[in-house]
Amino acid sequence: MAARTGHEPRILVTNDDGVHSPGLRLLYEAVRGLGRVYVLAPETPKSASGLGITLHKPLRLTKIKLWGDTPIYMTNGTPSDVIYLALEELSPRIDLVASGVNIGDNTSIQVILSSGTIGAAAQAALLGILGVAFSLNVSDASELEEDRETWENTKKVIRATVKWVLENGLPEEADLLSVNFPRRVTPETRVKIAPAARIKFLQKVSILYDPRGNKYYWLYGTLVEPEPGTDVYVVHREQAIAVTPLTLDLNLRGEAWESARRKLEPLTRSMEQSLQAQS
Repeated sequence: MAARTGHEPRILVTNDDGVHSPGLRLLYEAVRGLGRVYVLAPETPKSASGLGITLHKPLRLTKIKLWGDTPIYMTNGTPSDVIYLALEELSPRIDLVASGVNIGDNTSIQVILSSGTIGAAAQAALLGILGVAFSLNVSDASELEEDRETWENTKKVIRATVKWVLENGLPEEADLLSVNFPRRVTPETRVKIAPAARIKFLQKVSILYDPRGNKYYWLYGTLVEPEPGTDVYVVHREQAIAVTPLTLDLNLRGEAWESARRKLEPLTRSMEQSLQAQS
């Protein structure tokens, strides 16, 4: 995907943690001055909303001021809703969507597919807009706010990333970038290009009972040993920054497609026969 040239870049900043997340402010501070920056984010946290859009209720925009009188727009919708609302109400042309900085890393395909942070960048990519998602391996927003060294160094990397993507675009094979930071970011922190691991957690379900004796369930996961070279390994084991190019094309290609097609031909015949069979 190529970058557009010849005009002041228009950058949309959003997230899935809500307008009051320090990660959103960090992202805004990082890209401020690289072009005309718009900030529109969910009014409340929308973690794990993926590419979900809102079809069952009306969406609203509210303008507020944060961070020294900076105009911010918030919505009751999802991160993916934000992309469409921004194009309708803020600017008919957006060159790049920067999403994050998420509180918690978004490593592994398992997490990527449900991430609202990556969902916003992916929704932008579907519309031909450059998308970059940023996530940081912290468990609580206070960890980010209290570590000023990590804050400032993360900001430097984000700014360099967005500037480069605006000037150079993304590889033709990629639709968006996912950038994951380790818990601490210092001048010595390495940056590595890494594919997404398949899974990060072993998913589990805890069965509990409320005070009235009614059963309820709590989903959680335990970390699995990461495969060397993957984004999970880079961030969690090597304490480095992982840059992961992603594609939205879920289709099989080349020999993989031909192999799958050959194996599925008997299935298609079986399906047709079921339609022709007498009931």
